[in-house]
Amino acid sequence: MKKLLVKNINKLYQVRENIQKPLRGKELNHVPCLENAWLAVEDGFIVDFGLMNDFPGISDWKDLNVIDAENKNVFPCFVDAHTHLVFAGNREQEFEWRLHGMTYQEIAQKGGGILNSAKLLQNTSEEELFLMAKKRVEMLIKMGTGAIEIKSGYGLTMESEIKMLHIIQELKKHFEIPIKATFLGAHAIPPHFQNRKNEYIQHIIDDMLPKIAEENLADFIDIFCEQNYFDYHDTLKILEAGQKYHLKGKVHAEQLSHTAGILAGVKMNALSVDHLEYANEEDLIALKNSNTIPVILPGAAYFLNLPPAPASKMIEYNLPIAIASDFNPGSSPSGNMSMMISLVCVMNKITPQQAYNAATVNAAFAMDLNNMGWIDRGNVANFFLTDKSVTPTSFAYHFAHPLIEEVFINGKKFVS
Repeated sequence: MKKLLVKNINKLYQVRENIQKPLRGKELNHVPCLENAWLAVEDGFIVDFGLMNDFPGISDWKDLNVIDAENKNVFPCFVDAHTHLVFAGNREQEFEWRLHGMTYQEIAQKGGGILNSAKLLQNTSEEELFLMAKKRVEMLIKMGTGAIEIKSGYGLTMESEIKMLHIIQELKKHFEIPIKATFLGAHAIPPHFQNRKNEYIQHIIDDMLPKIAEENLADFIDIFCEQNYFDYHDTLKILEAGQKYHLKGKVHAEQLSHTAGILAGVKMNALSVDHLEYANEEDLIALKNSNTIPVILPGAAYFLNLPPAPASKMIEYNLPIAIASDFNPGSSPSGNMSMMISLVCVMNKITPQQAYNAATVNAAFAMDLNNMGWIDRGNVANFFLTDKSVTPTSFAYHFAHPLIEEVFINGKKFVS
């Protein structure tokens, strides 16, 4: 592979050496950068960087591709640690219903919501689903995302959940960015198990999980802990079952009401708990004394008109907040991480620097990645170029403007 040198960089942002854990509290307030810098890439990884005044020369490099980034800034790609981007169709009708006053729960009772997406997915071929998901991943990369977590959960039958996870594995093979698969069989109770929730949970544990583990189809396991879906005890049971197959836990927690999903996630040492609109002080104390990462999904809160998660208070509690898009057809039909940064600043009242760090460094740890989301030797060379006027604040301020000029994945310009 050709080696890449990006020289004369106006500002190289998010330069952090030897990070071993996510940023907490005041650590989120600053985004370090180098001015008049260079960045060297070999075999898809960052091998060195520094100031142009200290540039060591390139006499020993052959087949070198050089980019002169004068008047350009370089940022590591965003990391999106929570998506549902394998889906069929859309739920535009439900959007109109909500505008006429229907709640998320009322739409679900009418046959909409997750069950609607499940019905559409079950009736769509694996090939069609892959092509649709492929286009979505390409779109997200062009918008600066360099690593993506993707959940199942719109299958709700063994056949369709496996189908979704197969598609995610095909996406992993097709794209060079890190993609993680999450098994979310406990997303809703399917109609054929109506009023038999415990039987469905046992079906997940006894039938789905062994098959998924046998084919190595998932990296994580997740559950929607919410009223009329799954409760605290269900969450403990599902995460414990996942642990037996070495699947790290994640929890959809405190989104529409308070259901102790955070406490369940902390008890089971989950990698992350996500949404958190109804998190309370007891939850924050529990998170402070844990290694579980709170992930805020501002797109869903915006689209469903929910109260914002207490992000600023989480930072006061020294928590390592992360941000993700929750890209899905029903509650957050956008995977634009720049937009998520803007939304979380306005709605959750945190600073652009805090939001940018949450969407890069901390989001990487929420995906169990330790070589993405910042600039360091040995990290994956996923980054993008912007005009020199762009700063971390720009992503929040110019909330609807395309600021990214070129995206590089593994040190190669991304072209779909």
